[in-house]
Amino acid sequence: MSASLPGNRELPESQYDLSTYWGRVKQTATITDPRTLLAGKHGLEQAKKLVVAYKQGEIKEMTPELWKAKKIVDSTLHPDTGEPVLLPFRMSCFALSNLVVTVGMLTPGLKTTGTVLWQITNQSLNVAINYANANKSSPLSYSKIAQSYFLAVSASCSVAVGLNSIVPRLKRLSPSTKLVLGRLVPFAAVASAGVLNVFLMRGEEMRTGIDVFPVLSEADKARLTKEGKAENDVPSLGKSRKAATLAVSETALSRVFNSTPIMVVPPLILVRLQRTEWLKKHPRFTMPINLGLILGMSYLALPFALAAFPQRQRISADNLEEEFHGRGGEGGMVVFNRGI
Repeated sequence: MSASLPGNRELPESQYDLSTYWGRVKQTATITDPRTLLAGKHGLEQAKKLVVAYKQGEIKEMTPELWKAKKIVDSTLHPDTGEPVLLPFRMSCFALSNLVVTVGMLTPGLKTTGTVLWQITNQSLNVAINYANANKSSPLSYSKIAQSYFLAVSASCSVAVGLNSIVPRLKRLSPSTKLVLGRLVPFAAVASAGVLNVFLMRGEEMRTGIDVFPVLSEADKARLTKEGKAENDVPSLGKSRKAATLAVSETALSRVFNSTPIMVVPPLILVRLQRTEWLKKHPRFTMPINLGLILGMSYLALPFALAAFPQRQRISADNLEEEFHGRGGEGGMVVFNRGI
């Protein structure tokens, strides 16, 4: 993010009002825009130069070109480290990275071996995305990552294989109902394992806490500027386990919000379409239609899911551990990076 670049003059956080859900949706849509992936290394360096020029006072006002540069920087750099997130694991690549895996999991008539292999692939991708976008103030050891990975894979495979074996045995249900339930099995597996994956991969944050910072008033920001300091020069108030638990819980919920329309809507539409005479006569179009439904729903759902909670989350210092009481900034508030 732009805050991790040098300079004592911070850019406006967004063009939109991030205190509102719709404002966060529009902001998230810019961060998840896949066109930022085309910037490449040269485009990123040019964007960073523009942002640094503004932060060092060389550029006086925000311009459309500068907003575009901020968009590239915010969608590429990790807010804690200032380093580029590996391309396949950026939120701007999320829909594309998940496309093949989601299509695989939602393939009609998938057998046990296929179900297990696609669940393993999905959880492998989830682990990589969760690790790449986690709060880095409490890094996870490789042994913990491995442990979290195997637990998440075991959970997703158990749910998927278990439900696949249970649904056909439900004798009171009609064949059409069984068909619909069978298509929704991947959603149950992905949702349950996805939540578990987030909590496991970011469990170290909840055990040790994450950095929290005082919310700065305009007077505080002006004082820092006079002193030649930037907002990211303000030291952490300490590590809070309560803030970490809130951050991880909100991230887990946003993953469920994201997977629900992607894993539920396309298979239900496809079931309906497969009953039409046209698709019965042209079954070769089943895969392209499934692909289009999943990709379209992925791009539509992602901004709405990620915007459910602010990435820079504010909370009253008095709601955290006792050591933070009375130490908040403006309005007694502190702020922390929730992660994505």
